Amino acid sequence: MAREITKRSEDYAQWYIDVVLKSDMADYTPVRGCMVIKPNGYGIWENIQAKLDRMFKETGHVNAYFPLFIPESFLTKEAEHVEGFAPECAVVTHAGGKELEERLVVRPTSETIIWDKYRDWISSYRDLPILLNQWANVCRWEMRTRLFLRTTEFLWQEGHTAHASHEEAEEEAYRMIHVYRDFAEKYMAMPVITGRKTEQEKFAGALHTYCIEAMMQDGKALQSGTSHHLGQNFAKAFDVKFQNRDKELEYVHATSWGVSTRLIGGMVMCHSDDNGLVIPPELAPLPVVIVPIWRGDDEQDRVLGRARELTQDWDPLFYKIDDREQYKPGFKFNHWEVRGVPIRVEIGPRDCDNNQVIAVRRDTGEKATLSMDGLEEQIRKLLNEMQQGMFDAAKKRMDDRTYTVDDYADYQQRIEDGGFFRIHWCGSGDCERKMQEDTRSTIRCIPFDAEPEAGQCLICGGPSERRVVAAQGY
Repeated sequence: MAREITKRSEDYAQWYIDVVLKSDMADYTPVRGCMVIKPNGYGIWENIQAKLDRMFKETGHVNAYFPLFIPESFLTKEAEHVEGFAPECAVVTHAGGKELEERLVVRPTSETIIWDKYRDWISSYRDLPILLNQWANVCRWEMRTRLFLRTTEFLWQEGHTAHASHEEAEEEAYRMIHVYRDFAEKYMAMPVITGRKTEQEKFAGALHTYCIEAMMQDGKALQSGTSHHLGQNFAKAFDVKFQNRDKELEYVHATSWGVSTRLIGGMVMCHSDDNGLVIPPELAPLPVVIVPIWRGDDEQDRVLGRARELTQDWDPLFYKIDDREQYKPGFKFNHWEVRGVPIRVEIGPRDCDNNQVIAVRRDTGEKATLSMDGLEEQIRKLLNEMQQGMFDAAKKRMDDRTYTVDDYADYQQRIEDGGFFRIHWCGSGDCERKMQEDTRSTIRCIPFDAEPEAGQCLICGGPSERRVVAAQGY
């Protein structure tokens, strides 16, 4: 199967599609831009959900669910918001055999319908804060689609919170982007740059947007999570006021934040190789596969019996014994390698004699001889080492391809080879747009850790206070 995967060096875009399809993560559907998420892909999403959901609840958030269909008039109430989403909206005009009195938008995001309900739920400072999250699907009619990275329908979570002050909302938006950063680095083994989007790149309807940006193996950036301070824009649009402690009416302050199944695409492009998918152990639907090796019935009974004896007290979701008789060991090795199972354990008659097994790491291909005594503990240690090793490798790759550039001609030449570029920028939208037109790159973020540094804008030569990070992106 791995031979059917295009090499990264030959065609990176095709390599990505090959890995997604050959690893049984997803498939196409008759509806352009939509996809079927198959069990190997959905299992990763389930693990993303489980870990993020816990992190949300640990920070005081609770889950709710709001409708898929939104009255079209709701989107028109916040002008910047509707302008940002109108081209991507799918609209229902007929239902039940009749034309609808008011057209319905299939949600591209849920700010509007949620704030319509917040108007009914909030009247006093005692009702605040509201810290809600929703796991849902959304629809955005994309022109150019790619499995997981950009699809017409996708799965995500969207947090929507309401606060009594600007400061509380700012603290929330800042807190949640750091939750995303911690998740990406701890569970996805994917290092990120955390910062603030420019005015041109911020979310439609927000005061400002925070983001995490990851580098893929081709040097391009992937926006992997965003958190928006919405100010009072949506509260004003939907007339959501509360009586403060001084018994004065004022508008509520808001945030929203979200990540989607795009994270799975980022995981593929950050870690996988020419042999197929590589999954960080923390997200793997199946962490360990055991491949028994035998010749003849006697060896089969002995080896399979030993494998089952070793794993009788293991968590059944932790491992699988591949006891299929119709396939040879080599086929099974390749089958699980392409699908990204983190650890493959080989056990044959000689291993039974020596009270040992061979464990193979998916990320590096390294083999280790492990004693059958205390095998589960040794494998879990190996998985932890693999998780850290994958992060370290990705971090080194990002560091090695992060450059400081002060000459625009030099930047224009080098940007095509990929990488993150630390550049000076004057803050002008005109300069930002010119750079995008000239190089197909954008300012990905103004990093939180950017030190004050006087310089000259890369594009116009005007004064700049600090460096920003620019890159071509997905």
